[in-house]
Amino acid sequence: MIAKLSGILDSAAADSAVIDVGGVGYLVFCSTRSLAALAPPGGPARLLIETHVREDHIHLYGFIDAAERDWFRLLTTVQGVGARLALAILSAVAPEALTLAILAQDKATLARAEGVGPKLAARIVNELRDKVGGLAIAAQAAPAATSLPAGENGAAADAVSALVNLGYRRAEAYGAVATAARRLGEDAAIDALIRAGLQELAQGANASANGGALR
Repeated sequence: MIAKLSGILDSAAADSAVIDVGGVGYLVFCSTRSLAALAPPGGPARLLIETHVREDHIHLYGFIDAAERDWFRLLTTVQGVGARLALAILSAVAPEALTLAILAQDKATLARAEGVGPKLAARIVNELRDKVGGLAIAAQAAPAATSLPAGENGAAADAVSALVNLGYRRAEAYGAVATAARRLGEDAAIDALIRAGLQELAQGANASANGGALR
């Protein structure tokens, strides 16, 4: 069973790469995120690997980091989500955003992936919500800030709904309000949570803009 490949990137396509390891070329299927993180052809390449053995083929699926690999494993436990569809989801939604989308029950974010319709998106969030806490990424991406202190009720949940009504995606609103609630305390009023949530969203947008400008 192959768990990792380290070698030279021979070539890359829209959904795969060929990694040369000691003169042997391994075809590895990847998300666009992992492919974008690889060096140009001729450069060093290292991918974590999931090996799928079937009666008619052996396929290798590659990941730039453990977070993406762990999400791939989790997604493929959902009925109707095969390896290729899991890669499509990971191409459309980064692992840290997937954590928030699942916790926030944000079906629209998942439906951005090619091949994921509303029914499948609903099944994914329903089946995986209780499993997200088991992923290392859940702790690394947003420790203690990915859940609302009042669950699905109360001022925090109302603040999320208010931000969604203002045009923000549910996962974004959920993460911003969760962070604001953690800072302000469980007894914070809805208007304070909305203001603080908007500040979190604005800071996130500014950070993304500055990061893009630096690149």
